Amino acid sequence: MTSPYPSPGRRGDPGMPDYDVIIIGGGAAGLMCAMEAGKRGRSVLLLERNEKIGEKIRISGGGRCNFTNLSADHANYISQNPHFCKSALARYRTSDFIGLMEKHKITYHEKTLGQLFCAGSSLQIITMLLAECGEAGVQMRLGCEVRQVKKEHAFIVSTGVGSCASRSLVIATGGLSVPQLGATNFAFNLARQFGLKVTKLRPGLVPLTFHLADLKFFSSLAGVSIDAVVGFDDVSFREKVLFTHRGLSGPAILQISSYWREGEPISLDVLPETDILQLLLANQQSKKELATLLDQHLPRRFALQWCERIGGSKPMNQFSRSELELLSAGLRHWEIRPTGTEGFGKAEVTVGGVDTDELSSKTMEAKRVPGLYFVGECVDVTGWLGGYNFQWAWSSGWVAGQCT
Repeated sequence: MTSPYPSPGRRGDPGMPDYDVIIIGGGAAGLMCAMEAGKRGRSVLLLERNEKIGEKIRISGGGRCNFTNLSADHANYISQNPHFCKSALARYRTSDFIGLMEKHKITYHEKTLGQLFCAGSSLQIITMLLAECGEAGVQMRLGCEVRQVKKEHAFIVSTGVGSCASRSLVIATGGLSVPQLGATNFAFNLARQFGLKVTKLRPGLVPLTFHLADLKFFSSLAGVSIDAVVGFDDVSFREKVLFTHRGLSGPAILQISSYWREGEPISLDVLPETDILQLLLANQQSKKELATLLDQHLPRRFALQWCERIGGSKPMNQFSRSELELLSAGLRHWEIRPTGTEGFGKAEVTVGGVDTDELSSKTMEAKRVPGLYFVGECVDVTGWLGGYNFQWAWSSGWVAGQCT
C-alpha cells in the first residue's frame, strides 16, 4: 500500500525516516509532547484513533476542565516509585501551564483545594493546544488506528491507511478508563511487546460498590451528601461523600478508591470537627431525642436513618455511658467493607501502568528501547482527584517533548 503520509524527514535521502517523532495518542500528554517537539524543529506526526482530538479534555470538569492544581506535588500521586514524578513536575510546573493559558487569554478560576477550572469551556484548552501544535508545524491524522509497531532502522508504524517511520516514538494513548471514549490497552500491550514491565492495572477515582445490606441503607439516603473523612490504611481524605442508589460516591470516596484494596474495609468519620462523645455526654441528662441532637450537626435524613439503623432514636437520658461511647465510635469510625468498584467504565483514571523502573524520570524514554517514550496516564503515576492527572500529562508530555 502506498503511504499517504508526506515525508518531511527524508530531506531527499530515502534512507531517512519519514518523521523525527511519531506520537500515538491525541490527548493532553500527546498534544503537549507534540507541540514541544515541534517547537524544537522536529518533524512531528500525531496519530489519533478518534475522529476528534482531546476528548477526555473536553468532558472533564463537567465541560470546564479542571486543568491543574495549585498544590501539585509528588505527594499527590500514587506509584510504585513515589519519587519518579518529581523531576517532570519540577521542570514543568503548574505555573508554566497557567502561563500558557494566560498567553491565550483563557480565563480561569480556583474552586476548592487549589483546583483550577476554565471560566468558559474546556474546548478553549483544546483550541489552545491545537493552535500551539499548528504553529510548531505538527501534522495530525485523526480517525487513524495503529495496527502494528515494530523497530528496525527506525520505528515502523502501520495504520489502516499506510505505514510511516520515525526516529522516536511516543506512546500517549492513556489507560483503560472511560472506554466509551476509545480507551484501550494499546500502551500496555506495546510495552510488553518491547519487553517492558507493566504493573497491575485497576480502576481509580471510581465509585465503590457494596453488599446488599449496606446498599439498602445507602439507597434510603440517595442524594444526601455529608462532609466526612474517609480513610484506608494510613491514607485519608476529607471531602464530600454522596449517597446513591448504587452505593457511595463523591470526592472523598473517589479519592480513597485509588488506594483501596479488594476485601479490605474503609472507615468514615462523619463528624470530623466535632468531639461527638463529649457532645453526647453533655446531653446525657436531656430528654432531647438522639435524632434531634444529631440533626443539629448532620443532614436530617442521615440523622434519622442512622438512628433507625442502630435500633431507633430515644431520649438522651435513656442512654448509658457505654451506649454513648459505642454511638460515638460508630460515627467517628464507621467501618464499611466495599465489594468492589464500578469498574473502568466509571473510573476517571487507571491506577498502575508502564513500570517506572523501565523509564527515565528525566526523559520518559524506555531505558532498554532507545527512542521509545511513554507519557501521561499509561505510566504508573496516578494523581489525586482535582487536576493532578492533567498536570502529570502536561509535565510528562513536556519532558518527552524536550528529548525526542
